[in-house]
Amino acid sequence: QVQLVESGGGLVQAGGSLRLSCAASGRTFSVYNMGWFRQAPGKDREFVAAIRWSGDKIYYVDSVKGRFTISRDNAKNTAYLQMNSLKPEDTAVYYCAASSPPKIATMSEEYDYWGQGTQVTVSS
Repeated sequence: QVQLVESGGGLVQAGGSLRLSCAASGRTFSVYNMGWFRQAPGKDREFVAAIRWSGDKIYYVDSVKGRFTISRDNAKNTAYLQMNSLKPEDTAVYYCAASSPPKIATMSEEYDYWGQGTQVTVSS
C-alpha cells in the first residue's frame, strides 16, 4: 500500500503560479511511476503529467506543455507539479497517483493508488 497526500492548492489569479506536492508513505516511493490528474466540475478526470520512477521520462498533456513541470525527489518521497502561467481553465481538483512500472501510464485506470486531491482555483 502507498498513501498519497497532496498539498499546495489554492486560489490564484490568472498568470500566477502554484506548486503542488504529493507526499508518499508506505511502500517504497522510488519504485512507482507518478502521475498528476485533474477533474473540473462536470468533467471527466483528465491526465495532466506523469514521471517515470527514475525521473528520466516525462509526459504532459498538450494543454499544459511549457507551463507545468512535473518532478520528484525520491529521497523525500515526494512528487511535485510546478504550475506557471495559470489560466482559469486550469481550475480543478488535482490528484496525484502512483502506478507500477514498466510503462508510464496516462490513463487513470492504470494507476493503483490515489491521493485525496487538492483544489486549484484560477480567477480571471
